[in-house]
Amino acid sequence: MASSLDIPLGSFDLDFGYQEKEFGAYDFYTPGLGYPSKEWTKTYLLSSGFNLDKEGLIIKPSFIWRRHFDKFMLDKTKRRSSFISHHRTDVYTPGLYLSKESEFLGRIGLGLEYSQEKITSTTLGRHSRAQRSAFIDNDYSFSDRLFLASIFRVEDYDGRDLSYTGSIRLSYEALKGHLVHLGVSRAIRIPSFTELYYNDPTTLGSSDLSCEKSLTYEAGHSFRRGKFSLSSVLFLRREDNFIDWVKEGPSQAKWEAKNIAYSKVIGIEESLQYTFNELLNLRLNYAYTNRGKDDKGYIYKYGENYARHLTSLISVFNLSFGTQELGLTYKKNPSRSGWLLAHARFNYNFNRHSKFFISATNIFNVKYQEIAGIPSPGRYVEGGLRLEW
Repeated sequence: MASSLDIPLGSFDLDFGYQEKEFGAYDFYTPGLGYPSKEWTKTYLLSSGFNLDKEGLIIKPSFIWRRHFDKFMLDKTKRRSSFISHHRTDVYTPGLYLSKESEFLGRIGLGLEYSQEKITSTTLGRHSRAQRSAFIDNDYSFSDRLFLASIFRVEDYDGRDLSYTGSIRLSYEALKGHLVHLGVSRAIRIPSFTELYYNDPTTLGSSDLSCEKSLTYEAGHSFRRGKFSLSSVLFLRREDNFIDWVKEGPSQAKWEAKNIAYSKVIGIEESLQYTFNELLNLRLNYAYTNRGKDDKGYIYKYGENYARHLTSLISVFNLSFGTQELGLTYKKNPSRSGWLLAHARFNYNFNRHSKFFISATNIFNVKYQEIAGIPSPGRYVEGGLRLEW
């Protein structure tokens, strides 16, 4: 549910969401052991913020709250295990963002964020941690053809050293309609509570985990002319201390969370779009990724769980009563056969305030395994009514 209220100097936005799921996680957490697991989740999300303009100074204070409940049964039949866990997590994130256009510096922004994360769990215990962040971003035009976009962040996590992340991207319009760019970015991820503290009959977390770090370089080219657009990106990424669930040998009883020294990733992304007319738009996307890692002979819980080849073809029909979508997606993981899935979405606009929708994924009920040994969901259909006022 989303709402927006016009106020002096700008607007106030308030969004609230609720989601409840119940699903069988057959063998997902225990590959090869055949546990008929089950999971129940409930999530509440509140997002609020002001968007104010004071004589060209953009002011955006915000607040986000998320509460998540999770109940997990390792064996829903209770024949092989009676393990059950309950988690509740709360995340509170207030923030402030300021930005202003400058004749000499371009658009410059300053942001401050604070995040408090808490968990109460029958398995993980009670834990709390905070994150404090400050960042500055900038968009600058050297000329009509040369542009620079950058962001620099300082992050302070409880119990860890200061972290410095960010990105910089330089774009140049070499010819009319042709834009080339070069970029570099650095990111980190702190271990989740599950990776740090989880413990059940088949899985064990580790409180000694370090932060994941990555450094990415990319180069790209895009072309746009009339109804046609095309883009290509090549990227190289080094990942240090990335976290995975592993065993040192087949005889080890539990999967354990460990930092893997490093991995190197190379990939390309291609995108093509053509607008035939006001009614029909066609999009074709392709991505190739190759990842090599210092595995030290570990056995990985989910194997090479990434898409080596990912292709999608999407047709969008802009009809008088709503936008319709029909698409195909082909995915192939390393050393495995690929699978082709079809999806569709139908929308019907009753008026500008109300819309009916129905969507379907895996329309032909293809049997496939996203993770080796674990059947993925079959055909899934959902529908609803969207109201706006």
